[in-house]
Amino acid sequence: MKYRSTRGGMQPQAFSDILLEGLAPDGGLALPESFPRVNSETLARWRTLSYAELATEVLSLFIDDIPRDDLNTLTHAAYREGVFDSAEIVPVKPLYDNVSLLGLSQGPTLAFKDMAMQFLGQVFEYVLTKRNGTLNILGATSGDTGSAAEYALRGKDHVAVFMLSPHGRMSEFQRAQMYSLQDANIHNLAVKGVFDECQDIVKMLAGDLQFKAAHRLGAVNSINWARIAAQVVYYFWGWLRVTSEAGQLVSFAVPSGNFGNILSGHIAREMGLPIHRLVLATNENNVLEEFFRTGVYHPRAAAQTHATSSPSMDISRASNFERFVFDLVDRDPVKVIALWRQLESNGEFDLSHLKNRFTDRYGFVSGCSNHADRLRTIRATYERTGVIIDPHTADGLKVAQAYAEPGIPMLVLETALPAKFAETIQEAIGVQPPVPVGLKDLSSLPQRVEVMDCDATQVRAYIQKHALR
Repeated sequence: MKYRSTRGGMQPQAFSDILLEGLAPDGGLALPESFPRVNSETLARWRTLSYAELATEVLSLFIDDIPRDDLNTLTHAAYREGVFDSAEIVPVKPLYDNVSLLGLSQGPTLAFKDMAMQFLGQVFEYVLTKRNGTLNILGATSGDTGSAAEYALRGKDHVAVFMLSPHGRMSEFQRAQMYSLQDANIHNLAVKGVFDECQDIVKMLAGDLQFKAAHRLGAVNSINWARIAAQVVYYFWGWLRVTSEAGQLVSFAVPSGNFGNILSGHIAREMGLPIHRLVLATNENNVLEEFFRTGVYHPRAAAQTHATSSPSMDISRASNFERFVFDLVDRDPVKVIALWRQLESNGEFDLSHLKNRFTDRYGFVSGCSNHADRLRTIRATYERTGVIIDPHTADGLKVAQAYAEPGIPMLVLETALPAKFAETIQEAIGVQPPVPVGLKDLSSLPQRVEVMDCDATQVRAYIQKHALR
């Protein structure tokens, strides 16, 4: 299995090489030269596997430069009770009718990002130990990626983490999770701007190939292919839990900000998993919903990016969208380069002539949700089922209801536990969500964070001073 760039300027590389690279040297994103295929016989064989065993099977289709026994050791270290609160790792939580939650928030930071990050923490350390190397992770977070990455990589000998977050734009719980970490290899940088501006700084520095090489920069955002591959696993897991026969269709509703989570569903569907609909749900920052509705991709400026009560989705420029567009234009890197040049010069590009492919070929439908919708959905779900859901999951559930079909299970991907967004839960149902015992005093812990202007030069200087050599 070799990997190429969406922009065509990278020689084919093995998994371990792109794992440490992050952004491709030509500014594109790494993808397999072709997606592996999974048939109904294989799916039947996988029904009795544990989550760690399934992860070994799925990831081995993408990773052939790590011995299978070693990969199996890594997945079992990542996906085990003790790291995750559920013995199932990813429980299915029925709500009503054919609608269930896919429980992705049982990990140490209570968010779906743990599903990929726990594997990344293991595989980074494995590859770097084998190569006797070090890596400085540079990332940006809108809320959950940062804490998931930091908890997975804290204390690792070969890795330092430099995580940019938008100053004042995350929930109190999210900030406390990240900033309370005191590990010497964890560096939190609160940037006075929005997430997209943090992400721009990451891409700017990663695109400086001399700086990237000199400081061994890597990525842990979903621009890193390993994140996407690890997330593919839970689509297979969810399908196997709610079906009983080959070919049975399942739909997935996915709260979407940076497009990585739902991209993994797209890849699972391309691999042959019987997915009927991929329901993309956005909040008021509905750039992706607008694209799937109109065919026009028009990211918003920072000043037009709304601060919402589902803050992890307050994103206007989705990093992973380029990987889907690459498939949409028949994997032609020349077309991808032309589209992104047009985006840079005109602020948008128009693929409305391909709109018939969105649903007919790839299964995508979309919808958006606002603050009132979130409160209403949280309240209605609580009154009907007794289950409290977080605001992002509420966005997904609200949009899912428009696309639920008789006889087809609808799995809504749980984004986080509601404890991370207590203010919105209190507003919706008048009670505080339960906080896991080990995290009750999180907000009272001392915090360690560097606040700085939205300036790539300042970030560059900080990395130069603190990077692992």
